[in-house]
Amino acid sequence: MTLMEEAGRGRMPQEIDEVAKREGLEPDKLARLVARGRAVIPRNAHRGVAEPVGIGEFLMTKVNVNLGTSQNLDSPEAEVEKAAAAVAAGADTVMDLSTGKDLDLVRRTILDSVPVPVGTVPIYQAAVKGELTSQGLFNALERHAKDGVDFITVHVGVNRNSLERLRQDPRIMGVVSRGGSLTMKYIADTGEENPYYSEYDYLLEMAREHELTLSLGDGLRPGCIEDASDRAKYMEFINLGELVRRARAAGVQAMVEGPGHVPADEIETSVRAMKHLCDGAPLYLLGPLVTDIAPGYDHITAAMGGVIAGMAGADFLCATTPSEHLDLPTKEDVMDGTYVTRIAAHAADLTRPGVRERARALDLKMAKARAELDWDGQFQAAINPARARQIRHRRGVDTDTCTMCSELCAIRLAKEAMEKEKGLR
Repeated sequence: MTLMEEAGRGRMPQEIDEVAKREGLEPDKLARLVARGRAVIPRNAHRGVAEPVGIGEFLMTKVNVNLGTSQNLDSPEAEVEKAAAAVAAGADTVMDLSTGKDLDLVRRTILDSVPVPVGTVPIYQAAVKGELTSQGLFNALERHAKDGVDFITVHVGVNRNSLERLRQDPRIMGVVSRGGSLTMKYIADTGEENPYYSEYDYLLEMAREHELTLSLGDGLRPGCIEDASDRAKYMEFINLGELVRRARAAGVQAMVEGPGHVPADEIETSVRAMKHLCDGAPLYLLGPLVTDIAPGYDHITAAMGGVIAGMAGADFLCATTPSEHLDLPTKEDVMDGTYVTRIAAHAADLTRPGVRERARALDLKMAKARAELDWDGQFQAAINPARARQIRHRRGVDTDTCTMCSELCAIRLAKEAMEKEKGLR
């Protein structure tokens, strides 16, 4: 049986126990969420993730980090180093999106080197190998599954109807999803339907055999603010909702991916629509980016959207780096993107039912340390202790307050005033 089926039949797999303990949730409650498809725990049957991760309702918002070689910059060693750096910075999962030469080497080395769930997009390998055929797509999927990949993005929501919708309702940016555009290329070149869509039952059989979690890709996500809430996007949501139900019926875990570039006032509507149409399936978002005009700062524009999305019900945020739209991220970019996205995830958790108490306990720890001018306590409570320490000590000034307030420290002055006033009573 799959993990989903075991959970539905009253069994308690080790992964559910471990995740429940880490999340402060009753194992029986988590098992029910997994059985209903409201939460997923990605773990390939061939791999055995050292640190299983739960994504979904009543669980802390998780963060994924994308990395991978490109055809211009093809250094497997650099991408493996980035994967390790992302995990060290607190990423819950990583995805290998490599399109360089030796994709098998990068993927397998990352799988061997990090203790967290790893995801991939098999269509990239089919395209790089010149095998953008129905058989090539399934061969790539099987190759990744046998290697131990825990979750895969499949752009099953892109089909011939999607192309017709785009023709009738054209966009400024068209399709910005690489997997979505490759799927469109297959349909245009062959005149046939998307194999992952037309042979979805076969895809589910493969996922079931290898205990793959499906990430149903947002191939039609908007690539600019002007395209944010068009018919093509919502049509894809409807398709993905139907495919989620079929995955659950097959005992296969599935989550859904979302946009994209969305203005702040439309994010809640998008998230709630996706959640409703996909029957509460875990929602995995890139951003959303709340403006198009901040290249170099898109880790921030994405984090802004991520907070709003998380408050509305998104469960899984994909880190965006300062290199978005500009360049292949460096290790430093990856770390910056990871920390900023973790901040967004935590900010959302401060508001989310079922997790806000756990999230607020972390802020309370920081508040108490600040109230006592306890610098070690503040560093321990910080999301990035090393950076906090570096900024605190970079000028070499030895004082028990920060160098902004110095002797006029509001916390200390107020405390002294309160103590003096109390002594006068």
